Amino acid sequence: MSESQEATSPVAGIGGPAACVTKVELRVSCKSLLDRDTLNKSDPCVILMVQAQGQWTEAHSFKADQLATIFSIHQDRSALVGAAGVAMGLILAELSDPVTVVLSVSQLDRTEVIKSNLNPVFAKVLLLDYYFEEVQKLRFEVYDIHGTHSIGTRDDDFLGGVECTLGQVRCHPLFLHIHAEEISGNNGYVELSFCAKKLDDKDVFSKSDPFLEIYRVNDDGTEQLIHRTEVIKNNLNPVWEPFKVSLISLCSCDEDRKLRCLVWDYDSRGKHDFIGEFYATFREMQKVSAGNKVTWECVNPKYKLKKKNYKNSGLVILTDLKLHRVYSFLDYIMGGCQIHFTVAIDFTASNGDPRNSCSLHYINPYQPNEYLKALIAVGEICQDYDSDKRFSALGFGARIPPNYEVSHDFAINFNPEDDECEEIQGVVEAYQSCLPKIQLYGPTNVAPIISRIARQAAGKEPIKDASRYHILLILTDGVVTDMADTREAIVRASYQPLSIIIVGVGNADFTDMQILDGDDGVLRSPRGEPVLRDIVQFVPFRDFKTAAPAALAKCVLAEVPKQVVEYFSHKAIPPMSPVLDSTPNSIANTPD
Repeated sequence: MSESQEATSPVAGIGGPAACVTKVELRVSCKSLLDRDTLNKSDPCVILMVQAQGQWTEAHSFKADQLATIFSIHQDRSALVGAAGVAMGLILAELSDPVTVVLSVSQLDRTEVIKSNLNPVFAKVLLLDYYFEEVQKLRFEVYDIHGTHSIGTRDDDFLGGVECTLGQVRCHPLFLHIHAEEISGNNGYVELSFCAKKLDDKDVFSKSDPFLEIYRVNDDGTEQLIHRTEVIKNNLNPVWEPFKVSLISLCSCDEDRKLRCLVWDYDSRGKHDFIGEFYATFREMQKVSAGNKVTWECVNPKYKLKKKNYKNSGLVILTDLKLHRVYSFLDYIMGGCQIHFTVAIDFTASNGDPRNSCSLHYINPYQPNEYLKALIAVGEICQDYDSDKRFSALGFGARIPPNYEVSHDFAINFNPEDDECEEIQGVVEAYQSCLPKIQLYGPTNVAPIISRIARQAAGKEPIKDASRYHILLILTDGVVTDMADTREAIVRASYQPLSIIIVGVGNADFTDMQILDGDDGVLRSPRGEPVLRDIVQFVPFRDFKTAAPAALAKCVLAEVPKQVVEYFSHKAIPPMSPVLDSTPNSIANTPD
């Protein structure tokens, strides 16, 4: 068994309104669909549409006789009844747990097409971002497909549709359940490779066309289709393509949970011939190792009862298993990763004389200025992730003692050997003490400080573990003067364990600062080199003047968990000591 460590976007614990809480899988099946074909049964496919800003992602033009039937959802969701009195059947959707693949909530998704079947169970998983705080309107549309062109064209028959919210379609309290999975850290996935030998021949003039289905057996005895392989034509010794599935979907992270596996001989009319079945567990599958394979007898229960000398209908073999560990931000933090927080404060003359009440640096005895508000809001969050609670506090754009030369990188405690302050309150005190001793000047150059912190983040030795990550908070009242050098410094810093937060203080025009954020496109250096990762978040403080301090912190820190995971994922570095799950028989998220 081979294993690799990977990382994906985390379940962010400190995201703002735009931060995705988790990812969900929608598994869809239908019952008693309308039969629009004359000689055969319908070939159904389900389209998932998501409403954004009052509009569905895609509109369809239907034939005159294709009257859309909108179904009402009953409290028990046991039936959907059409307005025309035609029972289309129940669209069943199960919400599974976090997965590694990310699909934008505004995108269209669809299932595969199942030939000649009025009660299809689709293997394709529809993936969505889940936002607890939003009403996410979904629409499922079912079509009888007649060609290979895009689904929903005039050649396809519209069988019916249903509108609901993601909250209505859930099968259990999703928020609490996802929270528990995030704590356990068991959000990995597995890649499986199956083949078979000497399968029964179900065809008269040719050989069987086998495919494999894997079902998870739930605690209540029900079964959920996890994966359906492709069909291998005319072959009694098929080798199916490797496939990936999340551990949650496969076995609910229970190594001993039963998996029912069925082998069929494909029939184009939908009447597949049953070859045989076997039961497996993920614990058994993990016995695969270099040169060793796991084999199950594929048994047809009817043949076993009727035929005296019957042994099996072939062998199914697991040839390879690759276990991929998917780590979240919390996994790294709970594994011991320390967040090193640095603040850099703009002391240019455009802030105004600190002795004047109109100055952005004016120290009001009754309420903090905007610099202090931003510093405290962000710093109080970050200090919980640093065990020694010591933070570097730097300044730029001022003339400093003793020679009063302009500096764009100085310690505000005037101790170049140790620029750290005790807790956020220590930073506040150093800031207030610094103001009377310096002369505000200029220009607004931030590249020197970005380069300095990037060097600290890189360290003297190559980074081998997930022990530390840096956050640089830059507080400035205007657009930076050294934009070209700043872009170059950010590109270089994107290769280091570092995130940069820029808060614009005051009422200046910060339009040009948006380029550093990278939200509207990939930030590039003056030479055209792109950033390795998007590490910058820019926010004007004025947007949060009337909001609670927590609102600013949420906004500016929303992307940090993702950036932390992206960095260590790129370096293939797992958490130092991953979180252990106390649940018996569960799959611990531990690297080899």
